[in-house]
Amino acid sequence: MAKGTVWKPERRQYRDRLTGVEVAQLTDYKAHSHHLYFTENGWYDGGRRLLFVSDRENSANLYSMEVESGEMLQLTDYPDNDELDACLLPDGTAAFVRVGRSVRRLDLATLEEVELYEAPQGYTIGNLSCPAGGRSVVTCIQEDLSDRIKLDLGNGYVGHRELMQAQPDSRIIRLDAEGRTQPETLYEDHNFITHINASPVEPWLMTFCHEGPWHEVDHRIWGLDLRSGEVWKIRERLEPGEKVGHEFFYPDGVTIGYHGFRVDGTNFFGSIRYDNTAMEETEFGFDTWHAYADGLGQAVVDGKGAVRTLSVWRKDASGIYQGPSMLCELRCSFHSQKVHAHPRFDPEGKRLLFTSDKNGYANLYLVDMPERFDTLPPFSV
Repeated sequence: MAKGTVWKPERRQYRDRLTGVEVAQLTDYKAHSHHLYFTENGWYDGGRRLLFVSDRENSANLYSMEVESGEMLQLTDYPDNDELDACLLPDGTAAFVRVGRSVRRLDLATLEEVELYEAPQGYTIGNLSCPAGGRSVVTCIQEDLSDRIKLDLGNGYVGHRELMQAQPDSRIIRLDAEGRTQPETLYEDHNFITHINASPVEPWLMTFCHEGPWHEVDHRIWGLDLRSGEVWKIRERLEPGEKVGHEFFYPDGVTIGYHGFRVDGTNFFGSIRYDNTAMEETEFGFDTWHAYADGLGQAVVDGKGAVRTLSVWRKDASGIYQGPSMLCELRCSFHSQKVHAHPRFDPEGKRLLFTSDKNGYANLYLVDMPERFDTLPPFSV
């Protein structure tokens, strides 16, 4: 199918068997479909449309869904493509797409594509993120060491530790959103750099990470001042061997959320300002893959191992998170990046979007958040 193809709705509603919450399954196709990486907002057109990626017809392409009707529009037509990354221009008029070693600007009205950047030979491209103001997009490139190291990072993190130890040449790159100026290298280091996150409010602020096993990297979360090139550590370890990561920006653009694991195995989610002030952390007693908070008083975590549900917290009048409560069944395998749950609230905190392959293929699911959490059952395995 070519770009511009309209796909009929696949949406269906069901009542969750564990909590009674109404869940909308948005896609139902015998290939993996998933929303954007959880650090990136995929909602646009006033929250009516949603970007997502699907492997329909055996190739990963970008799609747009009219959420209420479920009708889908195919935005790209890359043949024989295994995966892609995308982020939205803040005003929702365009998306930036990484496919192979190329970064392209995609007009969401005309579907016209313009190539902004091609990585040098011998380098791969990481994720994309658009700083506030919409004038640029930032990404990272890293030395391709797949000829020396067996790598399959998207399917079980094969080579994850080895790539960290090899300290590949990595660079953070800024591209003009219109392609009018040359790409600019903002930062370069011999570390496995990934997880590019631009502040949605402050155009000068972004974070990145030193990738690898979280307890083995020198430090995970780093800030970068796009004006000066200054870098600094964010949320230092409180004890040797502590794991902290999966960082993301709150809507205020200066608070950074994350989750982690104490040395004794206790899980926690937390937040901290970019200047390492105002740290808050909430502990819980079960394992998770990801945590996300909307900055409006809600937090969600997915489950690992025996935990097969999504769990949610909400702050009380004193600002303390109360919970966890079970929102709905998840049963996600997490076997590859395409089937990670990556739960994320919409910008208003009214809806929760997640991916699950509980039916064999990754599909998108959407839950309208209940007004009262006391209607939900408390967490249990």
